[in-house]
Amino acid sequence: MIVRIKNIEALDNYILRVTFDDDKIVEYDMKEDINKLSGYSDLKNIDGLWKKVSIDKSRTCIYWNDYIDLASDIIYEYGKEK
Repeated sequence: MIVRIKNIEALDNYILRVTFDDDKIVEYDMKEDINKLSGYSDLKNIDGLWKKVSIDKSRTCIYWNDYIDLASDIIYEYGKEK
């Protein structure tokens, strides 16, 4: 199933609040990814980057820059439903 993102919010403490087309809302904690995956460390190390999260045109991925992204199905599956 392809899940598409309707809305994304970068909350404090590296939490993403994501609303999907089926109106499911989840919060996805990025702290573990940031601490374990070297490619994500820029989210903590570059001032202001965290809040610059965007949704790609297909609405199946979010991204911060050319190097840091995250697929919607990962967020959908592992986020905590709200």
